[in-house]
Amino acid sequence: MAIEARSVDEMRQALQERLAGIVPEVELAYKAELAWEINRLKQERGAVILGHNYMEPALYYSVCDYTGDSLELSRVAARTDANPIVFCGVRFMAETAKILNPTRTVLLPDLRAGCSLADSVDADELEERKRELLAMYPDLQVVCYVNTTAAVKAVCDVCCTSANAVKIVEALPSQNILFVPDENLARYVQQNTSKNIIAWNGNCYVHHQITPEQIEAVRKHMPHVKVLVHPECREDVIERADAVLSTSGMIRYAKESPATEFLVVTECGLSDRLLLELPEKRFYKSCKLCAYMKMITLEDTLKSLQEMRYPIELDEDVRAGAERSLRRMLELSA
Repeated sequence: MAIEARSVDEMRQALQERLAGIVPEVELAYKAELAWEINRLKQERGAVILGHNYMEPALYYSVCDYTGDSLELSRVAARTDANPIVFCGVRFMAETAKILNPTRTVLLPDLRAGCSLADSVDADELEERKRELLAMYPDLQVVCYVNTTAAVKAVCDVCCTSANAVKIVEALPSQNILFVPDENLARYVQQNTSKNIIAWNGNCYVHHQITPEQIEAVRKHMPHVKVLVHPECREDVIERADAVLSTSGMIRYAKESPATEFLVVTECGLSDRLLLELPEKRFYKSCKLCAYMKMITLEDTLKSLQEMRYPIELDEDVRAGAERSLRRMLELSA
């Protein structure tokens, strides 16, 4: 939850207490001014700020009203009454909020914050592939990862997240599933279902770069460490995991596990959060930074509220089709 502070000095003190050792003190002093003004303006405008688990620590802890993974934030977006909604994440996440809140203003602080995985599938190409496969598999259902554009979601039968992908596939009446766009997540789902999973050829550049050698190097020196791996990782990395989990799943696992040392294999921002929230435990990184996620800054979040930039706009037919897929996900994962 956002820090409630009555002054910039109070905000600075709160951030220093929370982020000491993670963010330099001189940087926190500057960030405290931005955060205090964001929270003041947020109240004035009646806004809500949603933040993904990969956001940088100062932003994540100072101004976000709700935080989580894609599924958790989708649920928040579906039930919020706030207007505007500022989404501190990448574009497909802000689109999801707009899909579920068509009459509200949804702002993305930086339009450059895209997603290499979302860019790996085009709606027209998907339509063509769907027609080809339906000729072979009349019961075909198309499941799209939430890391896709609104146009792609509109072509699909149901969305999923890394946290609920297996559950969604298992809940469908079909035996044959076209899963887009993440080939690694599709492979993980195939290993956990008897259904026929047909994978699209896409991946997240951040997770795909992580290698098994990185895991083995840590295991060699710390054989007791618990390895937590995101399902967007390669198969040879997943094979070395103690647990394969979404970002929120990793947080729950670390909190509930009696283990005290963990290797976190996902985008690096999550390790920082775990270090802060569970100081009695130790977290090691085998990760990469997402350049798109890190484009979202406190500076741009403030400008987003000041200038009401950048509003997400969607064609209504596309939005309605995408909403159908998202609502079905929320129903099946309830």
